[in-house]
Amino acid sequence: MNSETVMSMTYMAMKVALIMAGPLLLVTLVVGLIISIFQAATQINEMTLSFIPKLLAVGAALVLLGPWLITTMVDYIQSLFAQIPGLVS
Repeated sequence: MNSETVMSMTYMAMKVALIMAGPLLLVTLVVGLIISIFQAATQINEMTLSFIPKLLAVGAALVLLGPWLITTMVDYIQSLFAQIPGLVS
């Protein structure tokens, strides 16, 4: 196994991690922004107010995106397993 192979595998792992984490982070960002605007408009300065909506939004996103996330991870793992015979030398 040479350095090019290691770098390629690392790149793919980082890419899959970003693809899987991106939608969940985006949902959290949007919900947090909406709650922050609501808090600024109503002058409610409760720190725990944003925690529950974010938690529920990420839970809903996991339920909706779960099959896609699992398929993405399974495809990546299958491609890694398919590369194993070529890596043994």
